[in-house]
Amino acid sequence: MSLAHHINPEELIERLHDANLTENGRKLRQQMTTSHLTPYGTKYASEAEVPKYQLPKEGAPSDTAYQLIRDELDLDGRPNLNLASFVSTYMEPNATQLMAENLSKNLADNDEYPAMMALHERCVSILAHLWGAKKGEKAVGTATTGSSEAIHLGGLAMKRQWQEHRKAKGLDAHSPNIIMGANAQVALEKFARYFDVEARILPVSKASNYRLDPELVRQNVDENTIGVFVILGSTYTGHYEPVEEISKVLDEYEEKTGVNIPIHVDAASGGFVAPFTHAQAGGPKWNFELPRVKSINVSGHKYGLVYAGVGWIVWRDQSFLPEYLVFELHYLGGTEKSFTLNFSRPGAQIIVQYYNLIHLGFNGYREIMENCLRNARLLSKSLEATGWYTCVSDIHRRPTAAAGVLAGAKHAVLGEEGETSADYVAGLPVVSFRLADAFRREFPHIKQESVSLLMRARQWIIPNYALPPGEDQTEILRVVVRESMSLDLLDRLIADLISVTQTLIDNDEVDLGILQKQRPAGDSRPHRKLGKRASGARDLTEESARVVEGKAARLADGIHRAVC
Repeated sequence: MSLAHHINPEELIERLHDANLTENGRKLRQQMTTSHLTPYGTKYASEAEVPKYQLPKEGAPSDTAYQLIRDELDLDGRPNLNLASFVSTYMEPNATQLMAENLSKNLADNDEYPAMMALHERCVSILAHLWGAKKGEKAVGTATTGSSEAIHLGGLAMKRQWQEHRKAKGLDAHSPNIIMGANAQVALEKFARYFDVEARILPVSKASNYRLDPELVRQNVDENTIGVFVILGSTYTGHYEPVEEISKVLDEYEEKTGVNIPIHVDAASGGFVAPFTHAQAGGPKWNFELPRVKSINVSGHKYGLVYAGVGWIVWRDQSFLPEYLVFELHYLGGTEKSFTLNFSRPGAQIIVQYYNLIHLGFNGYREIMENCLRNARLLSKSLEATGWYTCVSDIHRRPTAAAGVLAGAKHAVLGEEGETSADYVAGLPVVSFRLADAFRREFPHIKQESVSLLMRARQWIIPNYALPPGEDQTEILRVVVRESMSLDLLDRLIADLISVTQTLIDNDEVDLGILQKQRPAGDSRPHRKLGKRASGARDLTEESARVVEGKAARLADGIHRAVC
């Protein structure tokens, strides 16, 4: 926390820097001057200031620069305890070594790295078959820097096909729109905004499991709809959207109007989960088995188990990738075809993706995904067993109410021997939960965000944020269970959540009030003084004052989907 409410700590540090402090007539702060002999340059450690915003005239020894930067990065959270993110934070040692050995390879240099490009082609082929590519169709795809680029490419292909079809019939092609749910990740909205497509963002509700409602799709499509983004794994609650049901709605619309509207499946997370789990996507089809699904994207750096920096998109047939969008490049001694938004990009992640695919195989991926879901179910059941929390996600529930009744508390938490994800509602290994209604009534002064703050003090990163617009009066805490969540770590997580909640119960409203005044870690925005309030209180930052008065802007008021 700050030294006092009326002091700006950044200004204080700046004044100290300029104060020419001395010791025995010698300045305590000087320009960076370090020794090559020790990592810290011990003799000058209290005098050296790391250049932050301007290039220094003189450099620093490599070991000193390394140590200083490494020390500052210690302030970051621990990636393995970052339960806010879907992005993989662990790779096997052999995979890490492969990546390190190939960090210098550029995926754009096809002619220079033919072996790497062969692995790229194999990955596309493996994914196409995994997602139900049909014989007689020529699937085509590419690696991307993540699902955001892949979604943009899928959207561009649908837009161009729509334009060509409309122009061929002499119809206007200037007012395209695309359908998505309010639970859509920001990358989907970016596509619409960046490429001049009207985004028809349909509300979600508790009744629709906070996902795209097929009936609303029926009511909002028209002849200018270039396609529908359907999400296989909502970032909010992990629910799979009903791809097959939406496909049937579009089939009926085409029968009635003759307008053919394609589906792009955003399987950023689910594309590496649903194919391997016993639950699949809950029974209905979701992939290229549905003729209306023209393209699918996935993040290799999520449940593909690769470090950040790789996504994939596959079209079921090359006819659904308009030739106009494909560039033929004569570069660096070779000829290549390209359909990407980026050019140079690291190739190491593609190599590691292929390593994972052939090392783990189908059964290896299945074991990992089933284990993630098993741990997520254990966490869900444990939280609800406390009576303090209720889960918004459903992967721990039986598909029907009758089958979901479990006998005894032990049964409810541990489950039955030999059961798999097929015995439960299909979804991502995500646990979205909130304080139970009875708990809120008994302890109305306890704010849910305090759980997130206190867990952060124990190094766990668990976001607290609002559900999509329309349901944004409900806030949830969300835990993403990844491969690296061991049973021992899960036990510690559950114990810490219970301990933190008990701490909140044991303290009164005055004691807990200080938690509401904290600024987010890393928030370096300047303080702005306010005039004295009616009570004659201290000067506060505008942000803090609004929090104290209960008027702070909620997360739902802006784009906040970076929590995925």
